[in-house]
Amino acid sequence: MLIENLANELVLHIFQSCSSISDVLNLAATCHQFRSVFAASQRLPILYNAAEADFGPLQDAIQIVTHNASQPAHLIRNVPLSLALLKQLVAVGTAAKKWEEMYPARKWKYNSEDRRLLTSTERFNLRRAVYRLWLYSRAFHNSRYVRTTRLHRHNVLERAELLHNWSTPELAEIEDMRQVIRDVLQTHICPSNGTIQRKYRNRHPDSDHQLVFNTHLNHPSLPLSTFEVHFHSTHQISASATKISHNLKYQSTPFHEPGGEGWGDDIPHYYIVEDMLKLDPGQILWLKENAPLKGMVEAYVRDLGAWFENNGETFGQTLEWVMRERGDDVEELREGIREEEMGIV
Repeated sequence: MLIENLANELVLHIFQSCSSISDVLNLAATCHQFRSVFAASQRLPILYNAAEADFGPLQDAIQIVTHNASQPAHLIRNVPLSLALLKQLVAVGTAAKKWEEMYPARKWKYNSEDRRLLTSTERFNLRRAVYRLWLYSRAFHNSRYVRTTRLHRHNVLERAELLHNWSTPELAEIEDMRQVIRDVLQTHICPSNGTIQRKYRNRHPDSDHQLVFNTHLNHPSLPLSTFEVHFHSTHQISASATKISHNLKYQSTPFHEPGGEGWGDDIPHYYIVEDMLKLDPGQILWLKENAPLKGMVEAYVRDLGAWFENNGETFGQTLEWVMRERGDDVEELREGIREEEMGIV
């Protein structure tokens, strides 16, 4: 039997079995009959079913895109399906899937013999952890929560309420993902002086150029105007400009000193990374792909406002609070993640 002669009920079942939105749209473009079946059916449920298979759990992603300051973050929001909502979910889900691809290299950075692809269950758990960390960042890392109020009991309890939505194994998955994001931050986006020195020597082993590092971190930045805030703005950096910047980072020229790309060492570098961990996974991913130079990152952060500086992330502190309330030790949880007894894998 020719495929175009299949009964409409069978064609609809095939649509409902698609595991991605692109599969649904490609199937609809196969022939006139398939297009007419898709057009005549309830397209939104089909598309959302495919999105759930590709980007799920969508319920957690929905909490991100529907969050607003008028409603507590820990309350679960159920919203009607729409194409506008689906587009936002696809944007968030696409970012989460990029973290899927990066996770193995970061998780087994020093144990490459253990490196492997993630199972479908692990990928699902990773996306869930990304969405939940994203929601936390959107809810509590903003201008309403300045440095001087982070320890106010009301704010601590408000943050803890969100974490109480999730079981201890689920919190371990989030903490596992947070450590991977930290590694990306301190290796690629805000590398220490030592990291810059090592990478420069690896690229230019025969160079006798001595890198000059900044003695303080408030030196003038590269003058750049506007940067895209992931999912919040329409400013763009061209692909060609980004490629040039990536190539320039470790080149010594009369106009560029590679040592200036370092973000300090030891304690100063630690606190810079703590500050940058307030960014959500989408913002960090965007910086990794589009802002290779230190001046670009600094300009991006300046656009966020004065509240961002010297105001470290609060998830780690809140996690410790919640674990104490449950009678557990957060260091045991972190050790379990390192030993792969807890977490995403």
